[in-house]
Amino acid sequence: MRVLTVCYEYPPIGGGGGVVAAALAAQLVRTGVDVDVVTSRFDHQPWRETLDGVAIHRHACKRRHRHYTSAAELMTTLLPAYNVASRIIKATAPSLIHTHFALPGGLVAWALSKRFELPYVVTVHGSDVPGYNPDRFHLPHRFINRAWRRVMRDAAVVTSPSHYLAGLIATQIDRPVQVIPNGHVVHTTGQRPAKENLVLVVARLFPRKGVQHFLEAIRDHDEGWEYVIAGDGPHMAALREMARTVRPRVRFTGFIPRDELQGLYQRARVFVFPSIKENFPMVLLEAMEAGCAVLTTDADGCAEVVGDAGIVFPAGDTAELSRSLRWLIDHPVACAELGTRSQARAALFTWPRIATAYSEAFGDAMNATAALYDQVK
Repeated sequence: MRVLTVCYEYPPIGGGGGVVAAALAAQLVRTGVDVDVVTSRFDHQPWRETLDGVAIHRHACKRRHRHYTSAAELMTTLLPAYNVASRIIKATAPSLIHTHFALPGGLVAWALSKRFELPYVVTVHGSDVPGYNPDRFHLPHRFINRAWRRVMRDAAVVTSPSHYLAGLIATQIDRPVQVIPNGHVVHTTGQRPAKENLVLVVARLFPRKGVQHFLEAIRDHDEGWEYVIAGDGPHMAALREMARTVRPRVRFTGFIPRDELQGLYQRARVFVFPSIKENFPMVLLEAMEAGCAVLTTDADGCAEVVGDAGIVFPAGDTAELSRSLRWLIDHPVACAELGTRSQARAALFTWPRIATAYSEAFGDAMNATAALYDQVK
């Protein structure tokens, strides 16, 4: 099998969707699948390189920030991605196209499918589904809703990381969606490093991520613990200003490389993810795999990831977040037990298991069958 993957962002740029695309591609290569990735070039990245056995082909686009992109900037990826992908198809004859995000990559995959008579698989990630992220993409979705429906309708297979997002799709278009959770890379093996009195938040800094609620929740907390917010985004300045009004000192790391981020996960005793709306947040899996006690909201995707292995509070409820965090700080044994439970649950979402599900979905697409999709529990 040879897979052509289209994803407008790919590490080290972008967020969770790119991380998923890279990890899945690397795992597929380990199983004997050839993978070419078409993605955006940012800053001084090489136009082409091979990482973890994956051939990465970058194209020109307009992009000002490493950690996020605007709807207008996304549109500048369409023609360059199509042209680069066309050359790869002519040279390598892939078995199918796999696009991460229905938009913009789905438009590219749809056009390539028509030209080269190749099946394509769409994996949605959240903001590419109308209604998921109205604070950023409401107007763009209104203008291109017909194109979105065509991309989704003509795909051989559509996958979603969460039942929540699959349900949102079902309210808008009548087609089967296979739920395949995101996976994570296992970093912690054997004896875990000793935890420190560190409360960690990792997020792209948009209002939707709820970091402002975390700062409000710790306003009167003691100064004995370390509080760290890792990530960058347009809400950074406002959050820094807010942090000056809370009692404990809060350290902002900005954007940091993944190896440094992994070190923070390993050190943190408690991980807080206060997002208001999510699909399947990768940072939760990463924190759980590192054995953090997890506090997160009842936003659909968050609760789906942690199950009963974390403490779930109502989104935006700063009082409940504050009480739950104080309880974990005051009960170190219970905090450690919760970290053990979260690590055990994270073991259910390893990439070998998840990649197998994708391989089966790719087989369905190549066979052009009307497969019945079993939901992943």
